[in-house]
Amino acid sequence: MIRKIVIVSQSIPNKNLNDELQWFGRSLGLFGNRDKDSSVFRIFLELLKAARQERQISSDELAEKLSITRATVVYHLNALMDRGFVIQQKRRYLLSHEDLRHIINEMQNDAETSFARMLAIAKEIDEQL
Repeated sequence: MIRKIVIVSQSIPNKNLNDELQWFGRSLGLFGNRDKDSSVFRIFLELLKAARQERQISSDELAEKLSITRATVVYHLNALMDRGFVIQQKRRYLLSHEDLRHIINEMQNDAETSFARMLAIAKEIDEQL
């Protein structure tokens, strides 16, 4: 599986849950300046809430609950799936793991594997130059 991993270094916020969630998402490149109405942040929050209740949620439910178009919801869900945060089961979505620590651990393992591969290729390139 190909996963896009983005890490943005930034200062840690005060101990406010909303600020920490925003920091978490921005640190992983999920929420950016282009998301003017915080659509992806709001979708992510709803997925977190659904995970805590051990349920899946449809794109239609997300669109209705957040008062955004289904197209916008699907666009952001696809981006979250590309990064390994969300999985789709039939026509419903859920976080890939019910707790954020597991998601980060999985990303860390993927990143370490990718860096090991890059180091091996870098060695081969260096030897050929």
